[in-house]
Amino acid sequence: MHESPTPRSETPLARTLRDLRESGHTYRTVKAEIRENLLDRLRSGTPRFPGIVGFDDTVLPHLERALLAGHDLVLLGERGQGKTRLIRTITRLLDEWTPVVDGCEINDHPYAPACVRCVKLAAERGEELEIAWKHRDDRYGEKLATPDTSVGDLIGDVDPIKIAEGRTLGDPETVHYGLVPRTNRGVFSVNELPDLAERIQVSLLNVLEERDIQVRGYNLRLPLDLLLIASANPEDYTNRGRIITPLKDRFGAEIRTHYPLTLEDELDLIRQEAALNWRGQEAAGAQDGGAGEPEGLSAELPEHLVETIARFTRLVRESTAVDSRSGVSARFAIAAAETAAASAVRRAALTGEERPVTRVCDLPGIVPTLRGKVEFEVSEEGREVEVLAHLLRRATAETFRGTLGGLDLSALLDKFSEGVQIESGELTPATELLQQIGPVNGLSKIMSAVGMGEGDESPGHAAAALEFALEGLYLMRRLSKDEVDGGAVYRT
Repeated sequence: MHESPTPRSETPLARTLRDLRESGHTYRTVKAEIRENLLDRLRSGTPRFPGIVGFDDTVLPHLERALLAGHDLVLLGERGQGKTRLIRTITRLLDEWTPVVDGCEINDHPYAPACVRCVKLAAERGEELEIAWKHRDDRYGEKLATPDTSVGDLIGDVDPIKIAEGRTLGDPETVHYGLVPRTNRGVFSVNELPDLAERIQVSLLNVLEERDIQVRGYNLRLPLDLLLIASANPEDYTNRGRIITPLKDRFGAEIRTHYPLTLEDELDLIRQEAALNWRGQEAAGAQDGGAGEPEGLSAELPEHLVETIARFTRLVRESTAVDSRSGVSARFAIAAAETAAASAVRRAALTGEERPVTRVCDLPGIVPTLRGKVEFEVSEEGREVEVLAHLLRRATAETFRGTLGGLDLSALLDKFSEGVQIESGELTPATELLQQIGPVNGLSKIMSAVGMGEGDESPGHAAAALEFALEGLYLMRRLSKDEVDGGAVYRT
């Protein structure tokens, strides 16, 4: 669910507290910012959470109610459901620029300084207090909860260097702030919260209820202004840890996420996330903040193969051979699409194809690659590849029935008269496959039925459509197929 970066507008001109007051700026808390900006988007019909697929009628209404209520919240769902992506998207509801006291470690607002340094500075400089501007993209903090996470990491600790410089141990300015206070006036996310040791979870109690922090017994009241969001996997509650009851009680909302409910959502997700070329247009990005399209990955993935991979993913999720508690991540489908395209790129490099197009023969190679992404039931140990290969064949057959099932393919079947055989494989170039098949009446109808339109007249596209038809005829038991090293031979 990749978002294209939005260009930043110019930084506001105000540079002192006086300038800020004269500009008419008003101070709002983080939750008030989010609430008012969300309401503006709801009224105008502007997308609230761009790049989020399949949650419009299920997750997002609950999330919007929680944000309008000003609640801290927990997103609960299996791996690879886009929880982190959704959390990061919430920062889009912050004001684009917000003023902070220049040099403040915890982003104090010039109207309401909180830390000792900024309070002193405001008293000394008055209306000449210098301010800086912070972009909303820089107002997000995130910590993956791991067993070695400490209170110092999240909240803060005494800085021995400041002590060595001669300051007294009781001086609040000797505190080195942790990630939470450094995200003051922003959005902070704790991913996989149940993995955080229970004694460390306790340190978040004050943050959620009293909105302040305590560091090693310092008489330090530091009011924090932030939205705290946590993510968790339901399996974690019993297998690896739990959210302690007092902390769970302090979150205002618990929202369940899910995998794509429909095939259309699954298709949209693959198209959006996979780093591939879609009809020559680059679609950059990967799940949970990818860096963009890998260099050289330029094979086209036709629509009928995207649908096959989407169906394959859904069949794996529904299979009784797979541990449903672990789930099957959206990354499964994304990795499958990228691996299949990479197979076509490899073929082009080895055989000299100029415009590689992914074909059915590239799909079997994804099975061993994806095996490690799926948790199988104990009873299926040793059969993992066999199970996935079977489900891939089912997905291919379902896609064939939905695209070419009602089409007259007799002209293609006639090619096998008199014992003709057609050999294909991941290293068989498109031109060679087409030479074996020869001219086929109705080829344009086959290509149109699998989603290939104007501009898709290359040998790669024709070979992709015809090979898919051959594989479908085999799965419908109208042709035979012999598996050979690195490929297959289709015959009557």
